[in-house]
Amino acid sequence: MTSPEALQVITYPHPTLRRVSKPVRRVNAELKEIVRKMFELMYEHQGIGLAANQVDLPLRLFIMNLKGKRGEGEELVFLNPVLSRHKGSDQAEEGCLSIPGVYGDVIRPKQVRVEAFGIDGSPISLELTGLAARCVQHETDHLDGVLFTDRMGESARSDIDDELYEFEVEYQNKRATGEIGSDEVLAAQWQAWEDKYA
Repeated sequence: MTSPEALQVITYPHPTLRRVSKPVRRVNAELKEIVRKMFELMYEHQGIGLAANQVDLPLRLFIMNLKGKRGEGEELVFLNPVLSRHKGSDQAEEGCLSIPGVYGDVIRPKQVRVEAFGIDGSPISLELTGLAARCVQHETDHLDGVLFTDRMGESARSDIDDELYEFEVEYQNKRATGEIGSDEVLAAQWQAWEDKYA
């Protein structure tokens, strides 16, 4: 298992990005340290949200700060989020820290309700619109193994096929050199994290 300090943002098409994350059943000092490190990584990569499986942890947890800068905005942690009351429709450009440099328009509900738990165990219930609603939906998709590119229209998706192919080639090279473990190694890592927290 990776230590919190060794966490890094993984990129498409790493298999953990397609794994449906398991609900978090326990919180300890290590998980809190993981969350702290996730915020560090999110700010370092200039993001506003980051899901646990983007740092190779198949757990239902994501973080968000719409300002995207340390010391600004509000740092939110969502454990086991559930979305409901989707209303309206809105199209906007999205990107992803796991597919850096790739952007595309995605249609999502304009308003959504999120219910979750904070890292301290306190319940969260928020009615969100605008960027906050979009970010929460994007990150919850990650926990279900869904990427924003999956939600793009067919023609828009074809426009980024070449860029995605470059990520696929880079991934295969990393597998070939052992920088990314085999399917068996990855499955063992997933199981270890799930046994510990899910």
